[in-house]
Amino acid sequence: MEPMTIREILEAVHGSLLGDFGDLNRQVDRVETDSRTIHPGSLFIPLSGERFDGHAYINAALEGGAAGCFTQRERESYLPGKFYIKVDSTHRALRDLAKYYKDRFPVPVVAITGSVGKTTTKDMVAAVLGEKYSVLKTEGNLNNDIGVPLTLLRLKPEHQIAVLELGMNHAGEIDYLSAIVEPDMVLMTNIGDSHIEHFGSREKILQAKSEIFRHAKPGAPAVINGDDPLLDTLPGSLPFPFVRVGTGEDLDYRATDLASDGKSRLTCRLRTPKGEFPVDIPALGEHMVYPTLMAAAVGEHFGLTAEEIAAGVLHFAPTKMRMNILHRGDDITILNDTYNANPQSMRAAVEVLSGARGEFKAAVLGDMFELGPLAPALHAGIGEYLAKAGIPCLVAVGQLAKHIYDAAKAAGVPECRYCEDKEQAKKVLDGLVRPHATILVKASRGMALEELVDYLLSITKEA
Repeated sequence: MEPMTIREILEAVHGSLLGDFGDLNRQVDRVETDSRTIHPGSLFIPLSGERFDGHAYINAALEGGAAGCFTQRERESYLPGKFYIKVDSTHRALRDLAKYYKDRFPVPVVAITGSVGKTTTKDMVAAVLGEKYSVLKTEGNLNNDIGVPLTLLRLKPEHQIAVLELGMNHAGEIDYLSAIVEPDMVLMTNIGDSHIEHFGSREKILQAKSEIFRHAKPGAPAVINGDDPLLDTLPGSLPFPFVRVGTGEDLDYRATDLASDGKSRLTCRLRTPKGEFPVDIPALGEHMVYPTLMAAAVGEHFGLTAEEIAAGVLHFAPTKMRMNILHRGDDITILNDTYNANPQSMRAAVEVLSGARGEFKAAVLGDMFELGPLAPALHAGIGEYLAKAGIPCLVAVGQLAKHIYDAAKAAGVPECRYCEDKEQAKKVLDGLVRPHATILVKASRGMALEELVDYLLSITKEA
């Protein structure tokens, strides 16, 4: 963050200064929301949730080195040499501060939303644009009403473009976030069942995702997955130019001649309005053509050559726990896709496992959350899909995953094991690991199945 004076901060958030502090020209160059990781001279913003109130940690943050803080209420006492800015809502103040700060930097913003593949697309687009520009991108999965403002507050004069991921689980969230970022270009990956318990249908999810267009710049190009039937209803219904990508014959950007080495690489040819060229994608799974095509469309929009786009794709590196390919001794491969899960991404991961090299393949799958009344059927569908994909072994972990186990067993998956929790799963994994095995581990974030990945790493040798 570039330094901001207290005077500028007061203007940005429409706040008022409390206590005896009077130096409005004092500067801060960092904003923080966690009192446990305070850096000297920073601005602490106490946020509140269902189970916590950040105001309880104001003194700890200030005593830990923060120069000042926001607060929604007056304090009984004020620490000397610290500034306190009263605001109606610390949450809205964070938003307003980020918007005010962003407006100091006239950089184009590429905003990405969708049900599945947002983070992978963000990483791929940033890798491609990074061949020509200095790029600010969302770190990890900081795509919510706190993460997006904090990302914008990382803008520096050297940044030439921003690639931001916008997530949601309720209606209105995309509207809130897109009002801050005001996209110059919109990417929509697909419409699936993520958070469907909050919406009731995919059509309602599409409506919520489409809130992003309320604040897009006039004429902002929109890149969509043209193979998604719901997204394909958008062109013509909104006053934006649409670019459609995928594998269909009539799409603007197409991927053909897909091939995989089953170990770490996917190759294909990209056909764009400007020509045709080969790319080497350092990842597994045919679904990887979608983020690649979107990155190509963004790259060409911002003037990159085919050579620069291909080089950027080759430099793609996935975010941690997003289908990370871990090679171990005895030709064992662990596919760590534990960051999150929904029915669409679970099927894509099983497809990756099916196409991967390995004499023995096992899927270690846990619960998928936020699916509401559809959860049993959607989990059962994964079990049936395992059989269709020819996966010989399933280890199901968790209460909802019992539906995966039951359906897989009924569909004829040869070896099915059910574990109520991760401790039981570890005992199963002890007898499962063998040379030339490929093991997929995936579940929703709340299951924290990376613990099983760590266990697999502990019982296998380094490559």
